[in-house]
Amino acid sequence: MGAYLMALQAYPDVLSLIGNTPLVATSGLDTGPCKLYLKLESQNPSGSIKDRVGLYMIEAAEREGRIKPGATLIEATAGNTGLGLALVAARKGYRLLLVIPDKMSQEKIFHLKAMGAEVVMTRSDVVKGHPDYYQDKAAKIAQETPGAFYINQFTNQANPRAHEETTAPEIWEQMQHQVDAIVCGVGTGGTLTGMSRFFAKADPHVEIVLADPQGSMLAEYVKTGVTSSPPRTWLVEGIGEDFIPDVCDLSRIRLAYTIPDAEAFLAGTSSGTLLAAALRYCREQTTPKRVVSLVCDSGNKYLSKVYNDYWMLDQGFQQREKFGDLRDLIARRAWEKAAVTVNANETALAAHGRMKLYDMSQLPVMRDGQIVGIIDEEDILLKVFDHPAVFKQPVADIMESHLVTVAPDAPLPQLIEIFKRGMVAIVVDRGEFLGLITRIDLVNWLRRRL
Repeated sequence: MGAYLMALQAYPDVLSLIGNTPLVATSGLDTGPCKLYLKLESQNPSGSIKDRVGLYMIEAAEREGRIKPGATLIEATAGNTGLGLALVAARKGYRLLLVIPDKMSQEKIFHLKAMGAEVVMTRSDVVKGHPDYYQDKAAKIAQETPGAFYINQFTNQANPRAHEETTAPEIWEQMQHQVDAIVCGVGTGGTLTGMSRFFAKADPHVEIVLADPQGSMLAEYVKTGVTSSPPRTWLVEGIGEDFIPDVCDLSRIRLAYTIPDAEAFLAGTSSGTLLAAALRYCREQTTPKRVVSLVCDSGNKYLSKVYNDYWMLDQGFQQREKFGDLRDLIARRAWEKAAVTVNANETALAAHGRMKLYDMSQLPVMRDGQIVGIIDEEDILLKVFDHPAVFKQPVADIMESHLVTVAPDAPLPQLIEIFKRGMVAIVVDRGEFLGLITRIDLVNWLRRRL
């Protein structure tokens, strides 16, 4: 049992920390004539708004006698619902198995496993009805697992009820009953539906506004009442759908904004989508309004993606100087101090540690500012397999010193010839090391041109 899971099980009141999150007014943003407030759902114990539905869905199933002590719970999730369920399951002693699309961040996966959940990864490039679609796969696993309970947040009425009975009333009180619009996204539709139901009774004049990723079909449905365009993939996690979930009631939604990934990633993922839509709404108004949106979770869950400059560059969401030659293919440019290198007199152990830290399979070896070799995983493995003491020897003793360099203006086919020989391309200009080009760098460059 991990230390994190032990801490969750040892802390008796952790579930009492769910909800009653702060609501703050924004500043420094162009909100037109409006005032924009954000409810910080990131302050829930596992770090997201989904703690609320995790607790509601499990406790509803307990009351209905659908799960017994020690039961196996199964769910399809983009990550945050899984974390909320893992939090509750850890406290209540349930086994939890989660089926998750493979576009989700590593941080979420590691977090789920640290909380004791079992994770099954599946494809994110297929739609509902395909056997590898995450919801279909979870349902099949539940059918094949004796005594398992499939939570199914997409049809579970405790999901919207959590927001109708907690999130929305909290906003109503925190805003002192003065709200003009709420901006929500749809993953399952629980938040939007719960908000809509509450404010239909509390104040029917409150607008519920949909923030939807570009590629999702929900905004089109709100605007036209039909879904004529086939859904496309998007990178924002946790919101957007290629179908209308059973718990999603869009009947009171009259306004929807389609937000591209590039715009959402300026302020996170799902939270960035909501913020972008909320700012669009505020700037379109001609009279002052009090608008509320949600910070669904925190950036800690996306450090390997949205807050990783190299991932953002690879996806084309950040721009940098272009040269029209091989320098455009270098992921980590040496002249920008971004290249990861090892000094010739450092040990093989230090080189191995750096490879692990930066998830790289080879490193340039430098001496006095000049590249003198390349060391890769195979070099280290072949040397240390029979002689582990080699780990303590200088990199210079085991590096490959026969280097194949190319000039920045070399033709692309020259890279293919280098790769066919099992080597990496070293870009050098008049003796200056500019960086490495690997096979995946070339593949990524070709993909970005589509």
